[in-house]
Amino acid sequence: MIRKSKIFAPASKSYLQRAMIIAALTKGRTVLRNISWCGDTLVVKGIVQQLRASVREESRNLIIESNGLNIRKNSFCVGESGLAVRMLSSILALSDKEVILKGKGSLLNRPVSIIADALEQLGVRVETTNNFLPIKILGPVKPGKIEIDCSLSSQVLTGLLVALPLADGDTEIEVLNLKSKPYIKMSLDIIKHFGVEIVNENYQTFFIKGNQKYKPTEYVIEGDWSGAAFLLVAGAISGEVEVLNLDYNSKQADKMIIDVLRNAGADVTINDNSVIVKKNNLNPFEFDATDSPDLFPPLVCLAASCNGISIIKGVSRLKYKESDRAKALKKEFEKIGVRIELSEDYMKVFGAKIKGAEIDSRGDHRIAMAAGVINLVSDTEIIISNKEVVEKSYPAFFKDMNILAGS
Repeated sequence: MIRKSKIFAPASKSYLQRAMIIAALTKGRTVLRNISWCGDTLVVKGIVQQLRASVREESRNLIIESNGLNIRKNSFCVGESGLAVRMLSSILALSDKEVILKGKGSLLNRPVSIIADALEQLGVRVETTNNFLPIKILGPVKPGKIEIDCSLSSQVLTGLLVALPLADGDTEIEVLNLKSKPYIKMSLDIIKHFGVEIVNENYQTFFIKGNQKYKPTEYVIEGDWSGAAFLLVAGAISGEVEVLNLDYNSKQADKMIIDVLRNAGADVTINDNSVIVKKNNLNPFEFDATDSPDLFPPLVCLAASCNGISIIKGVSRLKYKESDRAKALKKEFEKIGVRIELSEDYMKVFGAKIKGAEIDSRGDHRIAMAAGVINLVSDTEIIISNKEVVEKSYPAFFKDMNILAGS
């Protein structure tokens, strides 16, 4: 049982990565407020510096001064950040210099065919390594009309939306099977804040006028609902928690955790800048996580603590995460007594009494975090292998969990 605690949600890495990249494309001085760091955002900070922008930190503010896109290197490493490789590939394609994008760890197992397909339609020469990283790119893009399939990820579309306003001509993008629409809304919101306009028709057709310029600005980075979801579920299954630095009006997809918690019967209170969740009798729930696949791990923790069978849709979105996340959740949670069934695009989770065991994070930060949350209600300790992988998105996670547990 956790004690009543207050935890400060980290900065959204989704917002911070986007904002830093756009700042590097902006001539002038940009100030990003309310920042905090994780592995993925530190990778993008390094990329921004490699693009010859000046970066300095003052308290929780980041000041970026840039002369616009300036490619001096012919090789960039994006670490394990899927968003970074998908954004940077489009941005580097604006140049007529040949560049190579490399990655590390789990990112080397994630296919890049959607990147190659989109850029080749724009006249860019692309060479992959058997459809994986490293990827070699030689631009510049030739604006026109293209079609892309976003059934696996919306991040390539984000990269195109960020880069193509700087192209020498107008582009029209037809989008098929768009998933994670809230992330595209997020991207458009940041792009507009930096002074660039993009028109879309029902998120199916995007009209991007070329030769635009990003304008220097100040931007406040929201708290991260993806990381906060684990803390809120911890409160729902084991006590009471207040998570600060959360905007309920956010465009982040993972804000939907609030609806699920309420539907499951948890006590939820929304304040101006925080959310309080208290434990209650929990009922099984049904939820479509297609647009918010990062919620699967905390939702499995919640479902395992409910009195019955919960059903979560969107399993198809999990195959190319840091692990094959649906299969990883099934195998690892079965070790601690949780029955999980996978069928087509659905996951059934059976409520259970949790027992201690050793869980393999499989190099996936969100599997490690899920194990940390469900450990709160285990009869004996759950041992988590390679738990340091949380550095990718939420370095202070286990420190915050210790605060919740009173240890």
